[in-house]
Amino acid sequence: MPRTAVPYTPLVPNGSLADPAGTTIDATLVTNGVVINGADPEHTVIRVTNSSGAARIVTVKAGTGTPALSAGQGDLAVSIATTATAWFGPIASGRFQQTGTKLHVDFAAGTTGSITVFKLPRAI
Repeated sequence: MPRTAVPYTPLVPNGSLADPAGTTIDATLVTNGVVINGADPEHTVIRVTNSSGAARIVTVKAGTGTPALSAGQGDLAVSIATTATAWFGPIASGRFQQTGTKLHVDFAAGTTGSITVFKLPRAI
């Protein structure tokens, strides 16, 4: 099955942003994973909340193809404690960018919660 696309939430330079709810992590996201299309890795920060009853692993997949010169360093696996929130990024394009300017995120079995992908402004 194809990965579920999760859109960016742009951060506002010199302004504010109401806290977005994010995309609910359900069985489909756990099975298929997430894709961030049109990724700008160095300006990407990912927030994942874990509402399940145990710690869960969220993985940013190592890239494939020419853009991912450092993909050999492997995936970034983040353990998120029960009912906790983890932030990770900015993301290194040389390690994580997939062919076609995409990022892939996977979730361990049983993960519930939400994922929000923020885009940092290029200049302030």
